[in-house]
Amino acid sequence: MNSKAKGYMLGIIAAASYGMNPLFALPLYQAGMDPNSVLFFRYLFAIPILGIMIKSRGRSFKLYRAEVVPLIVMGLLVALSSLTLFLSYNYMEAGIASTILFVYPIMVALIMAFVFKEKLTLRTVLCILLALAGIGLLYQGGNGTRLNLTGIGLVMASALSYAIYIVGVNQSTLKETATVKLTFYVLLFGLSLFLIRMAFGSELHTVEPWYLWGNLIALAVFPTAISFLCTTRAVQYIGSTPTAILGALEPVTAVFFGVVVFDESLTPRLLGGILLIILAVTLIIAGNDLPTYLIRFRKLFPKLPIKKRRVD
Repeated sequence: MNSKAKGYMLGIIAAASYGMNPLFALPLYQAGMDPNSVLFFRYLFAIPILGIMIKSRGRSFKLYRAEVVPLIVMGLLVALSSLTLFLSYNYMEAGIASTILFVYPIMVALIMAFVFKEKLTLRTVLCILLALAGIGLLYQGGNGTRLNLTGIGLVMASALSYAIYIVGVNQSTLKETATVKLTFYVLLFGLSLFLIRMAFGSELHTVEPWYLWGNLIALAVFPTAISFLCTTRAVQYIGSTPTAILGALEPVTAVFFGVVVFDESLTPRLLGGILLIILAVTLIIAGNDLPTYLIRFRKLFPKLPIKKRRVD
């Protein structure tokens, strides 16, 4: 598998795993935990996992002077994105928050186009529009209720922070930093934000039912360690904009768990949204090779010769 294919595969895994946030976080909210405490344990449990991965690979924890400040900035950006997203769950449904969060690929594309002069191709614009149309169908609104402005503001702040992180990894000295090491220090520096907000542990809340600690561990593994590792590596392989567009699969993950775990119905509207998102992701992955793939697909169904009717 070449590096480009690896990048697309990692981007898909990152998006799918990040979409698991509400699945594990909402039961913790119902048990009385606040966003700061949930995120504190999420980062705290993920850091040793990454540390073990670094040691098992024989890598060094050593930081170079040029890496320190960018890592601190990236860590705070990731923590801010997590915090504002988790806070938004208190003001709107998690599915709606995940839907609105998808504005971050547009932010990435605009930052790359206007700040770093990356050419914004027609294909990229088409993929973004298709994905947005799909996300719009996944949003099950329409009952006339207005979305909470505070919740919208929090999700937009989360999207902007995440977009800057994705661009920052690809456009700084961190581009050549080992992925596991980079993610380890991003989470380590990000943890400081939650420590400060909890008055260094004096306002920390825990859960009573023992089985809910499994949710905290799952948050550390799937939408944290796995997602950030795969996102960082995908950006290094294929760049910021394609990785961001692959994030369209996050709400699809939410719909999947809603149907499978919470017995929600799979309506034609939801199915149409999923198909549009898959089309957008397919276009961004196929890229300039799309005509070749279409030709190969067409050759699978050769035209049968037309038999001439015999005229007596």
